[in-house]
Amino acid sequence: MTSNAHANELGEFLRSRRAELSPRTVGLPGTGPRRVPGLRREEVAQLASISTDYYTRLEQGRIQASAPVLATIARVLHLDDDQSAYLFSLAGKTSATRSPRHTRQKVQPQLQRLLDDLTATPAVVMGRRMDIIAWNSLAAALVTDFGRIPENHRNYVRIVFADPAMRTLYADWETVARTCVAQLRMEAARYPDDPRLTALVGELSVQDAHFRQWWAAHHVASRTVGTKLLHHPVAGELSLDWDTLTASTDPEQQLVVWTAEVGTPTHDGLRILASWAADQHLSASGRLP
Repeated sequence: MTSNAHANELGEFLRSRRAELSPRTVGLPGTGPRRVPGLRREEVAQLASISTDYYTRLEQGRIQASAPVLATIARVLHLDDDQSAYLFSLAGKTSATRSPRHTRQKVQPQLQRLLDDLTATPAVVMGRRMDIIAWNSLAAALVTDFGRIPENHRNYVRIVFADPAMRTLYADWETVARTCVAQLRMEAARYPDDPRLTALVGELSVQDAHFRQWWAAHHVASRTVGTKLLHHPVAGELSLDWDTLTASTDPEQQLVVWTAEVGTPTHDGLRILASWAADQHLSASGRLP
């Protein structure tokens, strides 16, 4: 997105968020049926102690708001931490907005060594726009063989939407896919002029109606922690906790690991999967009949 597109996106984001709130939610008296759902502009302005004209021009992308005003609007619209960070990024008020980079990322050597040592834990390294830039053998066995995907298509969001196997692998594919879209929104705020990200959004918007709908909803989320339920053809039912660790040597690279508590069926399933993956590797190398 260009700076003008950023301003337009900020306005659309604000409109989407106020459309989700009712007067009762924010402590205003009800006024009966409304032609459109949500708060009116004048109600947001009233709660934020700014003029309706000022707020209208902000939504229309004609002015830039100060950080204190943005903080007040975030409070009025009941934005969570991720949504507030996204709002500030769009307004250019945080350090999260960076200059666009067009070079391909290479995994940090320290992360690569860590990946190689994680023989019993699936892990990948994600870069900008949620590209998969490195992985270990157990992650390939768990999700997909990333090595068979062309490098310029090796993107987690694209895989989730474009690979039909993902819709059966993930027990709740819709939740996983929605989260991917929300996380990609955060990437778009950080890298507004990234042509590859713009192309990715355009491609998926054309190819998938779900992506197009969820992208238009303007929900945002950061990669932090969570749990995913998988129906794996080899390891069976898995309930995996995932965590994200940011590389201190390159904050644009994040190690994502999937783990399970020792003694649980999922932990046993990962051991089965690791053994199966090792056998597949030996067979591929010609060391097994």
